[in-house]
Amino acid sequence: MSAMRPGLFADDSVIRRVNRENVLLLGGGRALLMQLAHPKVAAGVDEHSDFRRRPLYRLRRTVRLTMAIVFGDKETALAAARNVNRVHARVRGRDYHALDPDLLLWVHATLVDSALVTYETFVRRLSAAQREEFYQQMNMAAELLGVPPSRFPPSFADFREYVDQMIASELEVGKTALELSRLVVRPRVLRLPGAAFVPLELVTTGLLPPPLRRQYALPWGRGHQQVFRLMTRALPKLVAVTPPVLRVWPLPGHNVQLATDFSITA
Repeated sequence: MSAMRPGLFADDSVIRRVNRENVLLLGGGRALLMQLAHPKVAAGVDEHSDFRRRPLYRLRRTVRLTMAIVFGDKETALAAARNVNRVHARVRGRDYHALDPDLLLWVHATLVDSALVTYETFVRRLSAAQREEFYQQMNMAAELLGVPPSRFPPSFADFREYVDQMIASELEVGKTALELSRLVVRPRVLRLPGAAFVPLELVTTGLLPPPLRRQYALPWGRGHQQVFRLMTRALPKLVAVTPPVLRVWPLPGHNVQLATDFSITA
């Protein structure tokens, strides 16, 4: 058996411990809606991708990109980042460019924030030191995708202030975001009826920051809140007893070898 080639992060690093949990997929819709709430991101997604036809494909490619950078060997991680950057270099519109550091930082922030919120809701709480370490390691990954080091908020506390400030004053759910959001919470997949995604819509709505929940006009009455609270109590117990072969991917000690046709936008 050949030796496992080294990656960018140690196997016991917090970035790997968090990102290998399959339950993090439940936060994918949250991250997408936070991204689309930025008008320039929404325009880029709508004008340069097939999001309306395959809304979950963007999430799938983002997951594959994250896995390649976080769990792949160095060659896989760097190749994935290079391919994304090549694609993003071609994505531009009237008032946006996919390589705009501010847009890259916001997309990155939605992934960091959603990963932490989902992990701490459905797996376990992290210590302040672990959150800080996760944040700094995720920044290392984002540097490969073109985010200048000077743009990162220095600490996790600063990062939280940045996210809150963006939600309060920079984001605005416009017509395009509203239209695309319906495809996020009720995707058309394998001819499944929209009702099949009600639980996913409830989780996405519950995890979303309240100001964005209101802007997207997502239903959130007392009944929704009660069911969501039950889910946040039951799912962590289920995750805790799930065998690793079902709970996490990749298994500890395994490198990821993936094709590198990744893109966050396209």
